[in-house]
Amino acid sequence: MAAKKMVPPNKSCVKRLRQAEKANAANRSVRSAIRTSLGKVRSAKTKEEALKEVPRLYSMMDKAAAKSRAGFSKNRASNYKAKVGHLLNKLSAVKA
Repeated sequence: MAAKKMVPPNKSCVKRLRQAEKANAANRSVRSAIRTSLGKVRSAKTKEEALKEVPRLYSMMDKAAAKSRAGFSKNRASNYKAKVGHLLNKLSAVKA
C-alpha cells in the first residue's frame, strides 16, 4: 500500500520541500561521484593507476567538505584521504 502524500500546510513548508529535493539531488550526485572515484582507486592494480584518479578524488572530497555536501565534513574528508594514502602505500609495497 502506497503512503499518502501529505499536502504542506503553508508556503514555507512548500519551499522547504523544494529546497530539500534540490539538496538531496546534489548530495546524491556528489556522493555517487566520490564513491565511483574511490572504487577506481581501490580496484587499481598498480600505484600508477591509482595515482591517476587520486587528484580527482581529493578535489571532489575537498569541495564536498567545503560545501558540507553528501555528509562530508573536513574531518571525514581527511579520514578518507588518510585511508587512500595507506592504500597507496600498500600498492607501492606490493610492487617493491
